[in-house]
Amino acid sequence: MRIKDLFEKKEHLISFEIFPPNKNFSEEKLKDVTAELVQYKPDFISVTYGAGGKTKGGTIEMASHIKNNLKTEVLAHLTCVGSKKSEINDYLQEAKKCNIKNILALRGDVPQGETEDIYNRGDYKYASELISDLRKNSEFNDLSIGGAFYPETHYENNDLVDLFHLKNKVEAGTDFLASQMFFDNDVFIKFKEQAEKLDIKVPLIAGIMPVTNAKQIKRIIELSKCSVPEKLDKLLEKYGDNPESMKKAGIMYASEQIIELLAYGIRGIHIYTMNKPEIAKEIMKNIEFAR
Repeated sequence: MRIKDLFEKKEHLISFEIFPPNKNFSEEKLKDVTAELVQYKPDFISVTYGAGGKTKGGTIEMASHIKNNLKTEVLAHLTCVGSKKSEINDYLQEAKKCNIKNILALRGDVPQGETEDIYNRGDYKYASELISDLRKNSEFNDLSIGGAFYPETHYENNDLVDLFHLKNKVEAGTDFLASQMFFDNDVFIKFKEQAEKLDIKVPLIAGIMPVTNAKQIKRIIELSKCSVPEKLDKLLEKYGDNPESMKKAGIMYASEQIIELLAYGIRGIHIYTMNKPEIAKEIMKNIEFAR
């Protein structure tokens, strides 16, 4: 089922994100992970797409496995940076063969070892251009297309520029918008209110990253420029050197974030599982009463 249709049927959606197989995470192991994840009854599972499309084959293959073998709805990521229209078309044709109905259309990051020049080598500079093309193509008119946004501003832009790009994505034809990670709910709610003033009415999905590894998350925060609320900062300070305690505290923090967002009326929650089903299991147990 298309995510657009799921939103029409349900008050809110809870979903998981995984990354496709790579040299450090085998396909067999990931199939075991997804088999466990579907037991927690997510509304859909998304499969990421490596920078520059380096994992695109694995994305479609794993998305197809989830959709057709595990009978769970799936969202396949698609980044357009450095890609030609013919490459995008090939990817979407493969997705269509696998009965994949949902695509998250992204610009994508510059792959490691590449320069900004990669943006000039492809046929798309912005995700809104990709979304517009998809909507004009009758072959793919049954897709549910999502876009992404930064509730705390993309590192290349300011708030107004981000909102302008978001408006472009909606006008190009997105059915829903999924956020990058954030740790301060007030930031997300403020962004939602600003978006509504621009008549952006599609459902917003909140991206939740459980903080289970202090060292790893500090690096992610440094790269993403996410603000760290005092409460989370205190947790990192107190439990950062104790992996097991940090994991428990991080799961609880993420659970509390989700419960508060659902109470506020946020329509979608997207949990970054990092391919760790035990994290999803504990969070789903904590938020069961709020679903």
